[in-house]
Amino acid sequence: MRAVRFHTYGEPAEVLRLETAPVPEPGPGRVRVAVHACGLAPADWALCRGLFAGDLPRGVGCDVAGIVEAVGEGVTGVAVGDRVFGTADYAGRPSAGAADRAVMDHWFAVPEGLDLVRAAALPMALSTAYWHLARLGLDAGRTLLVNGAGTTIGFAAVQIALHRGLRVIATAGDTYAGRLKDLGATVTAYGAGLADRIAALGDTPVGTPVDIVFDTAPPNGALPELVRAAGGDPRRVLTCSDLAAAAELGVRDSFHEDPAAFTDEARFGHFPEFARLAADGKFTVPVAGTFPLDQWRTALEISESGHARGKLLLLPGADG
Repeated sequence: MRAVRFHTYGEPAEVLRLETAPVPEPGPGRVRVAVHACGLAPADWALCRGLFAGDLPRGVGCDVAGIVEAVGEGVTGVAVGDRVFGTADYAGRPSAGAADRAVMDHWFAVPEGLDLVRAAALPMALSTAYWHLARLGLDAGRTLLVNGAGTTIGFAAVQIALHRGLRVIATAGDTYAGRLKDLGATVTAYGAGLADRIAALGDTPVGTPVDIVFDTAPPNGALPELVRAAGGDPRRVLTCSDLAAAAELGVRDSFHEDPAAFTDEARFGHFPEFARLAADGKFTVPVAGTFPLDQWRTALEISESGHARGKLLLLPGADG
């Protein structure tokens, strides 16, 4: 089969290549799918640079949707021919989702009404957003500020919070501001003066801080403003992106939360619910572009530019 893989660590454009690789066997507790769509994300490029280093070669593409074609020992509740979405076993295999076939370590049924492309856009954004929001507290009636709501994780977080009954303030640019407002979020621009703009919002009592803040934007110096918006309390702010500034300010970050909270149930237990919402048109992760597998380098360049404006997906079946 074809697979996008790297054999040494380094810059993605230099170490990744599309090559012929063995078709993987699912093994116990795993399934293998014929990949219909595979999502790419900045986390994939971090793997190329050595994040979670392990045995090489290794593939990229953690988000997968496809058709089950082999079931490993001990697996129940799924059969050959089923449509599933979830995550590729990137750490335990020499290839991942960016391939004609992939072994999956977590999978869920794709409900009727949800196509495989939209399903493949869900896993990482949904898992990351929900886990972080749960750490902050998804209590109805609270006010959440999502910084970087135009990112896939931020866009997912806004929808999750609104669905759980929170009031949401979102920072975003022009690309998604209108869509976020239509969802029910209060939208303001990002950048200098953010805390003052939030305090001055017409439907926000002046001087009343937001209850919790989730920062998903690329590092841009916004964390001090986010702490101000949270009433000066850095523990009300959780970032999944600006780890360096978080350490300086006492802000919470993904890698220093309680490891005991990082369970499969916390990460994936809500997938069936939100897949059903996605099938009903009530939840989405925006798709910015789809590419045949042999155009993976184009997708990489768009992702690395920082202007993807949505999920980028490879479609292995489109060119093979």
